[in-house]
Amino acid sequence: MLRKSVTQQYPEVKPDLPPRSRGVIALVEENCTSCMLCARECPDWCIYIDSHKETLPAPEGGRPRQRNVLDRFAIDFALCMYCGICIEVCPFDALFWSPEFEYAEGDIRNLLHEKDRLATWAPTVLPPPAHDPGAEPPKELTAARRPARGPSTARPGTAGPAADRAGTASGVGSGPASGTAAGPVADTASEPAPGTETGPSSTGQPSAEEFSTGTGQPSSPPGRGEQTSGTSRRGRKMADPRSIRPPGRLDPEKTRESEEDS
Repeated sequence: MLRKSVTQQYPEVKPDLPPRSRGVIALVEENCTSCMLCARECPDWCIYIDSHKETLPAPEGGRPRQRNVLDRFAIDFALCMYCGICIEVCPFDALFWSPEFEYAEGDIRNLLHEKDRLATWAPTVLPPPAHDPGAEPPKELTAARRPARGPSTARPGTAGPAADRAGTASGVGSGPASGTAAGPVADTASEPAPGTETGPSSTGQPSAEEFSTGTGQPSSPPGRGEQTSGTSRRGRKMADPRSIRPPGRLDPEKTRESEEDS
């Protein structure tokens, strides 16, 4: 309020704008893959993209590949609100902010700029700012400097997992675990304990295995029509469902006798 205001004589004198000003959106056509991600994310729907596919010649011993070729890339700056979403979502660094702002037109219909006009603003894009000297290096640079590990990086004196598997399969081991499977424990597990009966139950009632067949007879070894239940804790044998008689139904001979008596 206490000093005289000076009017800048534009366009003879250019305004002193911040270096990262959002002037216009520039396009690097070589980086665009026509993924349509920027056009889908644009809230104003002011980006128009047309492309076609072309087949690349197959290399020796390979298969032909296809790629997208950009035919048209246009931005209608009469609708653009300079939000920068298209620049943020571009995965291939094809769109950038340029500080240029002198693209005014006398007709609003002329604010629809094609890819040729957008490419002319690409040289005015400023390089990215330098990293903070105290910041950590990028992960890509750290991974590139890391030496590659080869298959022969095992420590001396170790046989590796292949040798361990071979020793386990052949039964060679160290400690008490190596003789457990073939020792007396396996023999005593197959023999019945003294004082126990191997036949039907001593109480006269059928056992669980006899009930599983539905006939009151001990179940036979699993044959073609029998299955073994994998979900049961004891691994009980399941009989063929066709051999199980429904409850309350008599045998054919008993049914014939009951009819004669009546």
